[in-house]
Amino acid sequence: MPEQPRHSSPSDRETVIRVRDLEVGFGERTIMKGLDLDVYRGEILGFVGASGTGKSVLTRAILGLVPKRHGTIEVFGEDLDALSASERRAVEKRWGVLFQQGALFSALTVKQNIQVPMREYLSLSSRLLDELAMLKIEMVGLNSDAADKFPSELSGGMIKRAALARALALDPEIVFLDEPTSGLDPIGAGDFDELIATLQRTLGLTVFMVTHDLDSLHSVCDRIAALGEGRILASGTIETLLASDHPWLRAYFHGKRARAVLADPG
Repeated sequence: MPEQPRHSSPSDRETVIRVRDLEVGFGERTIMKGLDLDVYRGEILGFVGASGTGKSVLTRAILGLVPKRHGTIEVFGEDLDALSASERRAVEKRWGVLFQQGALFSALTVKQNIQVPMREYLSLSSRLLDELAMLKIEMVGLNSDAADKFPSELSGGMIKRAALARALALDPEIVFLDEPTSGLDPIGAGDFDELIATLQRTLGLTVFMVTHDLDSLHSVCDRIAALGEGRILASGTIETLLASDHPWLRAYFHGKRARAVLADPG
C-alpha cells in the first residue's frame, strides 16, 4: 500500500494502531486507565510524558509484553486478543522494536543480533542471512567492520544503530522506538533523528517513538501524543501542543529547555 500523505487529516488516514479504553496496572497501582490512542500509517508519532507516567509500559502493552486489565488493542485492524498463536506471529513479523539502551544480546556479534529475528521467523541459508544482515548494517549507517563486533566494543551511538538494524531485520511496517536518542550527545542524537526520518521516507515506515527529546519532537515528528494522569492529555502537531493550556504541557513545551529549542530549532 502506498504511503499516506504526510500531515493529512486523521479522517483521511489509515489507523494502523488503535487503542481504546486501555487499563494497565501492577498490583494495587494503576498506571493508565481509559486511555485511547490512534497511530496513522506513514507518520512519525512522538510519545511524551513525565517520568513514571507509563510511556514504556504502553509500548510494552501494545507489544503484548505487559498484560492489560481492560480495553482493546488493534494493530492493522486486528484485535490482538482475538488472534490465534499463528495469526499473532504474522502480525509480529510486521513490526520491529528498538528497546531502551538497545537491549542487544551481549554474547552475540552485531551481525548475529540482527539475525535473531530472521532465524526465528524465516527459513534461510546462512549465506543469505549474512547478506541480509550486512544490508541492514549498511542501511543504518554502520561500517561493515561493525558486523563482527560485540556490543561491549561499540559506542553508544553504534549500539543504537545496531539495535535499529535488528528492528528492521524483517522489513517491518511499524517500528517502535523507546527513547532512541537517550544517552547520545546532541550531535549523535541529531544524526539519529535524521536517520529515522530518512528511513521513514524511503521505507514508508510508521514510527511510534517514545521520547523526551524536544529536538526530536520538533525535527522529525508529524504528531505528538502526551501521556499524563493515566490517559492521553493531548495529541496533535507540535503547534497544537504548544497552544495547550494544560499545566504539564505548558511546563514541558514552554520551560527553559523548550525555549532554547524554539529559539534555535535547527
